[in-house]
Amino acid sequence: MTILSAAVADARSRFSAAGLPDAVIEARLLIGGLLGLSSTEVFTGGDRLLTGEEIARIANAVERRLKREPVHRILGSREFHGMELLISKETLEPRPDTEILVDSMLAHVRQIVAVKGSARILDLGTGTGAIVLALLKESLDVQGIGSDISEDALQTATRNAARLGMSERFQAVRSHWFDAISGCFDIIVSNPPYIRSDVIPALEPEVRDFDPLAALDGGPDGLEAYRAIAASAGDFLEKDGVIGVEIGFDQKETVSAIFRIAGFTLAEVVRDYGDNDRVLVFTVNHP
Repeated sequence: MTILSAAVADARSRFSAAGLPDAVIEARLLIGGLLGLSSTEVFTGGDRLLTGEEIARIANAVERRLKREPVHRILGSREFHGMELLISKETLEPRPDTEILVDSMLAHVRQIVAVKGSARILDLGTGTGAIVLALLKESLDVQGIGSDISEDALQTATRNAARLGMSERFQAVRSHWFDAISGCFDIIVSNPPYIRSDVIPALEPEVRDFDPLAALDGGPDGLEAYRAIAASAGDFLEKDGVIGVEIGFDQKETVSAIFRIAGFTLAEVVRDYGDNDRVLVFTVNHP
């Protein structure tokens, strides 16, 4: 017979031996997630006897983590901005830095709703739907479209919207940037691929081998997505609308220049938890 505390200790030991960071936290998070237990319940319920089926599931999950598959991919979901989101093979795992983009845009959502009574949001490259769903959570007067080139990602975003009770206010659209988009929006947001192609092979295995390449690779200079977005965004933005994008830590000047040339004004720069430039907010210039 195996008790919970022994399973956690074994996972922690194996993770440490493999050189994985945060072995204690990850062992508790992984096993707790598999068993539907909170971190507190894992800590206080160490004497719980595990069933044979639970032992087998834990063993399988530990082996997957030792092969560098991220904990949340093994569990199939991740918490983001107070929401539990399903993730899939073709969706980027939502990161804490992207919550900064959400928080930056929330003030604009509130302001637009206060003035107009409603707001329309477009999330380009939506993946799990994390960004647009977090913004829809702010107000029942907000509607959003999440676009993506991946049908798998759109299905995942649609499932997340349903789980959160937002199906009536969320629409998934298969589109390469603006190709299949129509109408104008008060807010456009995107966390596009922005890593240079030549950097991809050097990324941590958890990212390189498990996040979808299409969500990472920004082309030879990491800027291809920004060029595509900036070239067309003005045609889809309301007169007083704003566009917010996540960027790489060293891309503020280059991305700002791309949008400036396309007719936008940089309105806001937001730094991340590491004090790096992470979010740029633009308004469109009008004649």
